[in-house]
Order: sequence, then structure tokens, then C-alpha cells
Amino acid sequence: MQPVGLAVLPSFFNDLLGELPWWNGIWRVIHVEPAHPREIASDHDRQMNRCTEVSVPGTLSGDPGQTLPFFGRVRFQGDRLLRFQAKIADTVVGPALAEAGTPEPHPFGAALRKLMDNRGVSVKDLAMRTARAMSTINAVQTGWHNPHPVLIREIARALDIPEADLAAIAGVDDATFGVAEDTSTQLGGPQ
Repeated sequence: MQPVGLAVLPSFFNDLLGELPWWNGIWRVIHVEPAHPREIASDHDRQMNRCTEVSVPGTLSGDPGQTLPFFGRVRFQGDRLLRFQAKIADTVVGPALAEAGTPEPHPFGAALRKLMDNRGVSVKDLAMRTARAMSTINAVQTGWHNPHPVLIREIARALDIPEADLAAIAGVDDATFGVAEDTSTQLGGPQ
């Protein structure tokens, strides 16, 4: 496919970002690199729809002298926008799943549900294996409880998954994963 016209992209992304109620309009996309659209065929056996995705690297600017790296991705079908995502420095801006005014569920919940389903482990089973309340496991599984390194360790052991792998899936950044811990001092045991 032909590259997308560079003159169109900055105003397109500025318009999309400008629709976000919290977006500071002082920040504008000032530069974009060439973008090559790619066609994506549906992998669903009963759906033959195709869509186009464009990934665009660029630069955002605020006050004079302030710039941030920008990476935008849009997916559309015909003239209908299907998905928009932007990465600004190390922050990802994307579509929300929850209604406005309600907390966004943590994406780890869906991954944990799938892991539990694949292993045939119920909420009750996982609660028993981790010595946690069923309500805690349910809250993590539905995405309403953010994963904590200690809980990730317990779940990893209960599901027989490497702790560092589950931490990566959960987006938990903890340098102690994979390192044996002495928990006796944390629990008030001998020092």
C-alpha cells in the first residue's frame, strides 16, 4: 500500500487527542515519520471483514523547547475508526473499557481468568491454594483489584507458573522475582 500523506497525520492525531476531556491542548503532534498502512484480514471463520492499521512514530511538543516521543496507531475500516492508541513517552493512551466515571479494570484480570480456565482451577480452588479469601481472588480475576507482587507470587505458585512470567503478564515490576526470599523476618520469626 502507498504511504499515508504526512501532511494529514499531525492534524488527524491532534484532533483525536483533542477529543479527550483531560488532554492539555497545548501539546500538539508536530512531526511524524512516514507511515505505511497494512491490511489485516479477519481471522474469524464467519467474518470476512478486513481493516487497515497504520502505525506512526513522531514527536509531540508543548511549551517551546519541550518535546516528547510520540507513537500513534489507528485501525480503521473504510472511513470508520475502529481503534486508536498512542504512546507518549512511556504513557499509553488507549480506548477505555469502563464507562466514564468508573474505574478501569486492570487487564491482568482477563489473563488470570484464562489461565485459571486453561488449568481447570476455580476461584474457590485458587483461594484455597493461596490461602486468600475468595473475594480477593474474584476481585483480581475481574480486574477490580490491582495485582500486587506478593499476590502474584502466591498465584504463580498455586498455578505452577514461573513467578517472573506471571509478573510480566500482570505488569508488576519487582526486582525480587526469581530471588529466594527469607520471609521469617517479615513474619516476626527468628532473625
